[in-house]
Amino acid sequence: MRRIESCFRRLTDQNRKALIPFVTAGDPGKEATVPLMHAMVEAGADIIELGVPFSDPMADGPVIQLACERSLAHGTSTRDVLTMVKAFRETDTETPVVLMGYLNPVEAMGYDTFARAAADAGVDGVLLVDLPPEEALDVKPVMDTHGLDMIFLVAPTTSDARIKLIGEAGSGYLYYVSLKGVTGSATLNVDEVASRVETIRNLAQLPIGVGFGIKDAESAQAVSRVADGVVVGSALVNQVAENPDNPAAINKAIAGILSDMRNAMDHK
Repeated sequence: MRRIESCFRRLTDQNRKALIPFVTAGDPGKEATVPLMHAMVEAGADIIELGVPFSDPMADGPVIQLACERSLAHGTSTRDVLTMVKAFRETDTETPVVLMGYLNPVEAMGYDTFARAAADAGVDGVLLVDLPPEEALDVKPVMDTHGLDMIFLVAPTTSDARIKLIGEAGSGYLYYVSLKGVTGSATLNVDEVASRVETIRNLAQLPIGVGFGIKDAESAQAVSRVADGVVVGSALVNQVAENPDNPAAINKAIAGILSDMRNAMDHK
């Protein structure tokens, strides 16, 4: 059984929901990422989404765009990100790691080269935000061969037919984007999320992680009542931006946010 599937099954047995933090690899520096990953797990993270920096992160808002810029300024490459995951795996062989980013760096390496290297490093899944399932026919078999889950996005405007397609094409979990717009957007409407998640459940047989608009323990708790996983990104990346020269302060601040979310989610 793959690590992501095992994680969700374990949490289901415990009547708990997955806490899935996102940070950009190499931000604020290459050496900061692995200690931060461990700090997030200690604070209650179940799955880590690790952003692969890209020069044109069109689906992201200014917070994560700036994180990509900071990471790229330190020369962080896709291979560097894989090296970080491999280092993380030296002492954590259980927590699933999903690489989240854009198709271009994967194409630049070559699908098979990337998938082989990712699997060897200990990556569990890949979420390429600009790769819809209709265009993933050449990519998905390669990822499957190397045991990597392909995770796809579902938007508030996604049709029922496309949700079915995404459910069939994807594995691991579905990432429901709870708001229209880019990362870091607007205000979350939990009633709308609940209704939409119910629709998705009836059309796809995968766990559902909800992201966008989750900023604190209260919003994490509310979403955990209706979804299988809670994804938090911009609220964490903001802490990096506020303490770019102090990794210890970053780790403490992010761990504090995640610990509060974990406690709220476990006492919903």
